[in-house]
Amino acid sequence: MKQLVLSIASIYGALSIVLGAFGAHALKKVLTQAKLESFEVGVKYLMYHAIVLLVLGFFLNFQSKLQVSMGWFFIAGTFLFSFSIYLLSLSNLLGVNFKFLGPVTPLGGLCLIIGWVLLFVLVIKGDYPQFNIL
Repeated sequence: MKQLVLSIASIYGALSIVLGAFGAHALKKVLTQAKLESFEVGVKYLMYHAIVLLVLGFFLNFQSKLQVSMGWFFIAGTFLFSFSIYLLSLSNLLGVNFKFLGPVTPLGGLCLIIGWVLLFVLVIKGDYPQFNIL
């Protein structure tokens, strides 16, 4: 699981750079301001959670059910949230009606919230390696 989390973090980080550049350059001329802002929200959340997954991947061993569940909620939530926003933002440009994805975005957001709550539980329980840096 540790390698999976680090791999997904790397992929999400790279995609956020690619999609951010794509949005800033190619899409700026073809999307409405509102759709472009939505697209950018997806990019931001993708990067934020790539960093979260990277830190967790380096810090945790994913030996407990709590750690594994938290990792999956962050991975799935990020995917559902960001990629549904991308498709909804691009629906007119692609000529495809992705309105059915409307409920997927809040579901992804809910998964992210659960991931953060599980991180809180993990901290309260002390279910993480203790390091003495100083």
